Amino acid sequence: MLDTLLFFLIVLPFLAGAGCYFLKPGSVRSLIVMCTGAVLAVSAIAFYGNGSVAYSPGSMFGISVRPMIQVLDFLLLFLILFYGFKLKSRWVQLFTAFQIVLLSVFELFMVDHAHEFPTFYADQLSMVMVLVISIVGSLICLYAIPYMKTHEGHLKLAKSKQPQFFLYLVGFLGAMNGMVLSNDIVYFYFFFEITTFCSFMLIGHDQTEIAIKNATRALILNAAGGAAFVLAMVWAYTAAHTLDIQAMIKLGPLGGAMLLPLALLCLAGFTKAAQFPFQSWLLGAMVAPTPVSALLHSSTMVKAGVFIVLRFAPAFQGTFLSDVVAVCGAFTFLAGAGLAVSQSNAKKILAYSTISNLGLIIACAGLNTPLAITAATLLIIFHAVSKGLLFLCVGYIEQGIHSRDIEDMRGLSVVMPKAARITLVGLITMMLPPFGVLLGKWMAIEAASDNIFVIVLLALGSALTVLLYTRWGGNLMSAPYNAKPQAEHTPLLIGIPLNVLAVGAVVLSLLAPVIYMTMVGPMLKTLPFHVSFGVLSSTSGAFAVYPLFLLMGIGFAYAYRTMLKARTEKKTAPYMCGIQTDDATAFIGPIGQPVKVTAGNYYLENIFGETKLTLWVNLGAAMLLALMIGGAL
Repeated sequence: MLDTLLFFLIVLPFLAGAGCYFLKPGSVRSLIVMCTGAVLAVSAIAFYGNGSVAYSPGSMFGISVRPMIQVLDFLLLFLILFYGFKLKSRWVQLFTAFQIVLLSVFELFMVDHAHEFPTFYADQLSMVMVLVISIVGSLICLYAIPYMKTHEGHLKLAKSKQPQFFLYLVGFLGAMNGMVLSNDIVYFYFFFEITTFCSFMLIGHDQTEIAIKNATRALILNAAGGAAFVLAMVWAYTAAHTLDIQAMIKLGPLGGAMLLPLALLCLAGFTKAAQFPFQSWLLGAMVAPTPVSALLHSSTMVKAGVFIVLRFAPAFQGTFLSDVVAVCGAFTFLAGAGLAVSQSNAKKILAYSTISNLGLIIACAGLNTPLAITAATLLIIFHAVSKGLLFLCVGYIEQGIHSRDIEDMRGLSVVMPKAARITLVGLITMMLPPFGVLLGKWMAIEAASDNIFVIVLLALGSALTVLLYTRWGGNLMSAPYNAKPQAEHTPLLIGIPLNVLAVGAVVLSLLAPVIYMTMVGPMLKTLPFHVSFGVLSSTSGAFAVYPLFLLMGIGFAYAYRTMLKARTEKKTAPYMCGIQTDDATAFIGPIGQPVKVTAGNYYLENIFGETKLTLWVNLGAAMLLALMIGGAL
């Protein structure tokens, strides 16, 4: 049974991706994607039901697994090196060649291949990740079927590139599942590199000049992370004499011998999670089709980065490295939220806010207490659902109104009422109580109560987050008074993922106490919270999930009743100093001519603009990274 589930979770997506590539008819490809998504979701749930496991597969298709992984690892690196030469990128060539040489020395002359230990290991953290990857990721792949058809229609392609697109999109899910389940650090590194290559191919999918440029940047920065990972792997083996990740974690810092490789692993995680100063690759990834953005941001690529830091967090608990990781994450949380405030491009808002929220999760890993790890795990779940929903909504809206600027979404509740409502659900679940993301933020802030630097950064970042989501939501609902919503037809394979994720964001928040007790609590040595009547309480505070939901329901009912009453009230035009025209859509200007009234938001670019902040934020982040590496020496 375990063999079968691991095959479905790790190998099947690669086979399905190959099927999408070689079987050209669109109907066959759609069937493969739908069936693979269904199998992945069911397998993830069944795998979670098995509980924690440690497992070593001997062979696959009659071939020994370990040598096969070694061969594939080098083939993948040489493929990346080939693209480095094709793109004429010296940095890709340098970082990849470094990995090839060091990995060759490591595998041929250093590793004791006779040492046996579980190849795959699943604890609560791994199983949470598998559920997120397999369910949210599958919904995104389902959404991509009709989306890519419309996308290619806009590009007016003579020949569809969907076979290649779905090869990497679906295969990405297998790579992520393989990575989060790997207990052999060589396997971990192999799947880590697959995510690098898949993201590179997906970002550059449209093959425009800007797409190729941003895909190259992504490959450079992630290749740098791969180089840090290989160096960390070799150093850790020298110190711990094992490739067993769980054994490394149990050994702890080893009197400082493991701190530098752990710091390098954190650095690799920072590159994957697009933490400052590595954020540019994820911002550039916004040129890719929306399903790619959603997959990278919500359930796969960037979550790989935070998973690395969380996986190895117990090994550096109580050290200076742990403190610096917490400050690095909190700094990114504030900086990402601040830069998001100056944006009107919806995808860029989501990109910066994703970087920000990943910083929050990494800050929790650095705080490294049961309360902080609880917050990080819950944030992974709730952020994946709500942020995945928002990205898919932006892609659907963009194809409807041909813009992703939130100013152009003003009054969307009339033009695309279904899309506006679902987007509003995503925004609300990202910023307001009693929904899960805010629950995770509250836990994180409480966990940081003993660290003045971290708690101030988290509090300021949280305030900015509310600002940027509220502004966006206000635009969506600012339709003319009593305007009649237009009819909106949503394709079935677009509507299913949007509605499932919207309902999921709400229902999972309702189930937050249950999720905590069943999915998060068991992996902690001491439960930081007591749960009763839907109230999560600790020694320093409480989050009343169900009472808050009750209050929210009462407030919604009152607001709805007030809205119905308002429909019968007399409409009054806005007052503009008594000089408006008769139709109240304009006012009389200085030379007696009518000037049309327009509405817009302030984006505070003089304070939070990219040109104002990016350089200084990157310098600050670089100094923190230097402190992290230097302190581990």
